[in-house]
Amino acid sequence: MSHDQHLPTRRTVVTGAAALAAAGFVPTLADSAAGATRTDRTTITVLGTTDTHGHVFNWDYFADREYDDKTHNDVGLAKISTLVEAMRRQRGRARTLVIDAGDTIQGTPLAYYYAKVDPITAGSKHPMAEAMNLIGYDAAAVGNHEFNYGIPTLRAFEDQCDFPLLAANAVDPATKRPVFAPYVIRTVKDAHGRPVRVGILGLTNPGIAIWDKANVEGRMEFPGLVEQAKVWVPKLRAAGADVVVVAAHSGADTSSSYGDALPYPENASSLLAAQVPGIDAILVGHAHKEIPQRWVTNEKTGKQVLLTEPLMWAMRLSVITIELERASGGWKVASLSSQLLDASTVDADPAVVGALGKQHQTVVDYVNAPIGTCKVAMSAARSVVEDTPIIDFVNHVQADVVKQGLTGSDAALPVLSIAAPFNREANIPAGQVSLRDVAGLYIYDNTLLAVRVTGQNVKDYLEYSAAYFKQVSGTGPFQISDLTNAVTPKAPNGTPDYNFDSIAGLDAPLAYTIDVAKPAGSRIGSLTYAGLPVDPAAQFVLAVNNYRQSGGGGFPAVSTAPVVYNRQQEIRQGIIDWVSAHGTIDPATFASSDWKLVSNGADITIS
Repeated sequence: MSHDQHLPTRRTVVTGAAALAAAGFVPTLADSAAGATRTDRTTITVLGTTDTHGHVFNWDYFADREYDDKTHNDVGLAKISTLVEAMRRQRGRARTLVIDAGDTIQGTPLAYYYAKVDPITAGSKHPMAEAMNLIGYDAAAVGNHEFNYGIPTLRAFEDQCDFPLLAANAVDPATKRPVFAPYVIRTVKDAHGRPVRVGILGLTNPGIAIWDKANVEGRMEFPGLVEQAKVWVPKLRAAGADVVVVAAHSGADTSSSYGDALPYPENASSLLAAQVPGIDAILVGHAHKEIPQRWVTNEKTGKQVLLTEPLMWAMRLSVITIELERASGGWKVASLSSQLLDASTVDADPAVVGALGKQHQTVVDYVNAPIGTCKVAMSAARSVVEDTPIIDFVNHVQADVVKQGLTGSDAALPVLSIAAPFNREANIPAGQVSLRDVAGLYIYDNTLLAVRVTGQNVKDYLEYSAAYFKQVSGTGPFQISDLTNAVTPKAPNGTPDYNFDSIAGLDAPLAYTIDVAKPAGSRIGSLTYAGLPVDPAAQFVLAVNNYRQSGGGGFPAVSTAPVVYNRQQEIRQGIIDWVSAHGTIDPATFASSDWKLVSNGADITIS
């Protein structure tokens, strides 16, 4: 098989002004002749990416085809490279910087392969380092997912980068000094050769202390972004920075998935802008949101601070335009603006594609290779109306991983797990099973958490989930469509399959019935755990995904329940790892029929 066989389609590369126009670039005064000839002013450009998560190519490794989604986004640094080069030609290479706001080395099989299968700690080159070096990044903040594979892997990646990794709030527990470079000052030159000093401060997420506790405890601490920025922004200014840009791996909208477990908010970029004087612009990361341009007023100076976030996976490129004017021998910022460029509008840079094509093909072969066997074929086709082994498998793996990670008094609690039939077409064949077969079970990039709940919470959760079914009378026979995807006030187009969760027990069965003849809210019957009625006051640990825990779908209790496990592990990768470790999937060890649909208590027939 040639290395080109599984590469994204190569087309004639569109570059320069045509590429920028296609990507949505709106010229400013800086791009006009008038803007270029003024001697009292100059314009510099800072380009930004974030949450690239191991995406170099526009490729879906789990589907074995070019990436696509419902809005037809493209992904990957190979396409970002085309946009970066076009902007450099437009604005001037000497007046353009490129930075990133973190979460780089985790998220795709390409990233996983060079962390675990052929690890960079053993001498391999990380494809993200190669791609970013080819593009010519000037700096990158450290994201929380950088720690997923351990500090040695992160340090090996750092050594391979031709640019510094920045994290002013990743500190040594003893000295409280940063263990990564806190900032870098880059000098660019205007059209007349005069230097402009741009300070880039990197900040990461305090949640690392919880999410990757096993990797960082006793080795690194992660104080708040605002607290550390108040220390380092003045240092940047004192060092002569004319402009201060922060690369912050922290969302714009203040919130914390970890509640009050830490004194520092997870998403603090707006707080940075409001509470720390001296910042001109913030490249926001972590939240996977699209913010072309947002303004936050600094509470002390009254100055408007610019925020921008370029979505995720190298789908967008932030363009921060900074106009400066001469002031007492130096420069001061006169105006700022930002916009986003769309990577789907341009072709991949052949230089990046060519340099990394061999690594890409290696990983394509890897995901298509067998990782284990399954004793019996399992299908998700009927998972929306009956308890199937394939959903039991997801619940078993999630609960097993959580149980092994619990500590303290929570370790003695019974563990339950929720799962939804994301993909009715998912199936695991009998015999050899490939990584792609397993990945098809879990088509979302959710991470695994666990919360402490009561028996009453479990009952309420199941009642909420059972609103997925239409109210019918009689015992059938019914078609699947006669029962599922009920229209509700919250789902006027029908409740999606991903909002039907079933719950299973790990060490003992959680059993119940769903009575579709009854109205939503009063459908759950015969709820037992280990054969006994569930006590409303009993305590359980419930394995959930981050979407549910953050309030996705509006399910009760889980968004406010105490979080007892959160290591930021992707559930899909966890399932893959489980199969790789165990070798054989044997439904006899985990499958059981613990819930069923009934009508006024009687069994129903579904054809």
